[in-house]
Amino acid sequence: MRWLFLVAGAAILAVVAAVIIVLPSDDPAPVASTSAAPKPAKTEPTPKVSEFTDDCGTFDTDKKAPYAVTGYWITPQSNPCTWRKQLQEIHGVGGDTIIRIGYGLQFRTVNDAGQILKEGEVDPLYKPCEEDGLSCHDAALSDLQKANPENRVGRVYVYRTDELFGQDLFRCPGMEHAVQAGKRTYYRLLTQPDGSDDATCDFESKARSYDMILVAGSNKGEDSLTQLLDLADQFGMRVFPALPLAPRDSKNKIRAEKRHLGTLTTLTRRILQDYGARFEGRDSLGGVYQPFEVQMSATLATNPTLEVYADQHTIVEQELRKPILISPYLDARKRVPFGQTPKQVAEGFKALVKTGVGIIAPQDSRGTGKVGLFWPDERDQEVDERLRPVVGESTYDTAYHGSTRDYYREMAAAREEMIDEGYHVELWANVEAFEPSGDRPCAPTGTRGKTDKKRLDQAVTMAGRYVQKIVSYMWSDFMTCGDPSLETEIARDWQRPIAVDAIRRPRDIQDGVEVRGYNLKNSTITITWSGGTKEMVVSSVGWLDEDPIEEELPVGMATAWVPFDWTQVPGGEWVRIGVKTPTGQAATEPLHVRISTQAAGTEGG
Repeated sequence: MRWLFLVAGAAILAVVAAVIIVLPSDDPAPVASTSAAPKPAKTEPTPKVSEFTDDCGTFDTDKKAPYAVTGYWITPQSNPCTWRKQLQEIHGVGGDTIIRIGYGLQFRTVNDAGQILKEGEVDPLYKPCEEDGLSCHDAALSDLQKANPENRVGRVYVYRTDELFGQDLFRCPGMEHAVQAGKRTYYRLLTQPDGSDDATCDFESKARSYDMILVAGSNKGEDSLTQLLDLADQFGMRVFPALPLAPRDSKNKIRAEKRHLGTLTTLTRRILQDYGARFEGRDSLGGVYQPFEVQMSATLATNPTLEVYADQHTIVEQELRKPILISPYLDARKRVPFGQTPKQVAEGFKALVKTGVGIIAPQDSRGTGKVGLFWPDERDQEVDERLRPVVGESTYDTAYHGSTRDYYREMAAAREEMIDEGYHVELWANVEAFEPSGDRPCAPTGTRGKTDKKRLDQAVTMAGRYVQKIVSYMWSDFMTCGDPSLETEIARDWQRPIAVDAIRRPRDIQDGVEVRGYNLKNSTITITWSGGTKEMVVSSVGWLDEDPIEEELPVGMATAWVPFDWTQVPGGEWVRIGVKTPTGQAATEPLHVRISTQAAGTEGG
């Protein structure tokens, strides 16, 4: 990040003969740059009260064990008390952001009775939707043909949600309305296939083919998003609900189907109009989440899914004026044809920025085994045994094009470039809180198993210096799986320091080292090299800034400095820098840094 490139002045430049970098030996040091992007706010939402009571019980809103990860994905729950419990747990370990998994728009066919089919059978979710003895499809067709006998319903789509919408969902109330049927509220929308969504509501003068969208809403009598935002207000959190997921290409499931884009556009617009009317001024609505995942690659700009992104994101800007968050995935594997290098991923990052997203939170992909956590001087080491189900028995260099740190470094540089071009985007890290497999799968489907806090600390170490926030996929089931669960491990071990970066930095006339990380108060910094080991207590010989305001840093990250004479370390040697607390808790992942004989003006890392 940019603080690595700052220099103290001409006098200091003359003194500094070497800098610390955390780069592979064949990587050039990047040139210093200055961003014109506005700094993110350093303030967090504030809980309304220290505790509150409702029908689900009494809930504590204090942060008991604040951790480096401050946001989590959650899944929709039928029991609102489950949400309350989850948000209390998440807030207790420092979480201030909730990203909600959502639902997808689906293209469907109907039978002769106008009943919606799923895999050739009547879909029981939509079967109860009837009006005056007709299926909702046939009732819509009848109303259209009363306006013009040549009107017809061309395509049928369905969308399932646990939300309840207001009247702003409808553009033409005379033809569109809610239907109470069974235990559900259904919403009947009639739209033009091209997504134009004509505001004239003229169904008479010209015969047309309309798309019908049938939304199956909540069966609880209350809107789930309103409940979630109210709860977020209590805990001082922000919520990112999911946009409707685009229908997938039947021939290539990892891509969106372009022929459904108009209808998706209309549904997105209607939902966001409803949000804008019902949630105007709600700080707890942090933005929206784009749930269609793509791989970060050099060819991403040609992926038709990005047209979906751009279209939906234009609507978000028009109707909501909140940021869009996306979480693409990485694949660094060398033995697959679609594995990408860090620089190729950086090109994909730029392509995503141009679609209008405000927050890109790439999955670190360690949980799926597609990227490894290792330092440049560990390339020849055997991969973590938990990665072997994905990459086999091999070295990191054989298995991967680069490490997590390499990828986030290149994306951070790409972000700076895009900001200089006038785009405003934040880079977050989505650290995956699971393993490729395990003795006990944590999720209802698949083989993904529990990881541990040590490995999660390592992921934070690798990505933390390059990003503005760290989030994790996901709270349930991966943070609550196993005995002890990750949640329990964090609660027990949250005060352990995590160092994310170190650079050589003089202070006044003293040479020294500056360390960035978490829980650095009263810490001891340890430097180990071929000539020995030196321990320095920050409070005795250095200084600590617990709230650096000049940088785009994640919440909770601090800066510590201690004096150290770097001339005693041979140039080019890899050095270990560790941090520990007075109680002896040491960072589980020491920093690997090295000396370069390059001029200070080309600091990198």
